[in-house]
Amino acid sequence: MARFVKPSTLSLLLLGFLLDGCATANKNTTTDANTAAATNASANTNASADKTIMESAANTAGPVASTSPGAPVDSVSSADIDRASDNDRKEVQESFNGPVFKNAAPPATYPAYSKEDPWEPMNRAVFSFNESVDDYVFRPIAEGYKWIMPDPLQVAVGNVFSNLNDIPITINNLLQFKFNNALTSSTRLLLNSTFGLAGIVDLASDVGFEKHDEDFGQTLGYHGVASGPYVVLPFLGPSSTRDAGGRVLDMATDPVFVGSFFVAPFIGPVVGGSRAADARAGLLKSEKTLDEAALDKYEFMRDAYLQRRRNLVHDGNPPKIEEDEDI
Repeated sequence: MARFVKPSTLSLLLLGFLLDGCATANKNTTTDANTAAATNASANTNASADKTIMESAANTAGPVASTSPGAPVDSVSSADIDRASDNDRKEVQESFNGPVFKNAAPPATYPAYSKEDPWEPMNRAVFSFNESVDDYVFRPIAEGYKWIMPDPLQVAVGNVFSNLNDIPITINNLLQFKFNNALTSSTRLLLNSTFGLAGIVDLASDVGFEKHDEDFGQTLGYHGVASGPYVVLPFLGPSSTRDAGGRVLDMATDPVFVGSFFVAPFIGPVVGGSRAADARAGLLKSEKTLDEAALDKYEFMRDAYLQRRRNLVHDGNPPKIEEDEDI
């Protein structure tokens, strides 16, 4: 006897096969639709990018004449498109190029000029001016003075001016309460002015009275006035703000300057010019050594001046730099 499957069971199997086929068809249809959508989006993106590149190339290169007849005048070649694309990429990269700072922040301050020489650009300009004036005026005069004057006469002239300089030196020793040095300077002035024939012969040095070097800039430093920034004065050369102020007081006690008001008008300039020529002639020997040794003449003279002034203010025993007062 033949077996028959119950209708209910057969119906369930047919329904299962039918549902499975529908699910597979829907899955394939969905996958194809998603793939098509992605392809269309990519195509739209590429088309937009190509359009942007072509527009950039057209704006950059301008109308390009075609070599083939009948070609449009404003057509853009593939080389222009490639070049425009490279430029666009380069601009995008350069837009992110810049200074890289630690923690993505710029430094609070940038290096400045040294505290001793904050006016260096201006000082270098004045220094160059002084060098030019010296090359064309002072040095030729000093060389002519040295060529005309015999050595013994040059020594005599230098001794006379040195003897006159003992007057302001004595005054500054008194202002600094260096009474022993003031006594020495006044004794030198007395001996050389009398037995030394008005200072022509430096008799005081021969008998043991040492010459000191004092001025009002040192006096101000002795009483606690800071040196201040380094400054180069026109015609006068290296100085500082403190020493520049002291020069005014030095002139008030300079016998040559003060005496020029009590003599004939031409005597003061002649005596002052002779003193300047004698002082410049005394530097001719060391000038060659300076030019050969200094890589930067300005920096060398600045450091030498500041160091010398510190030694003079502290009588050859300056404190350590970190212990100095702020400039």
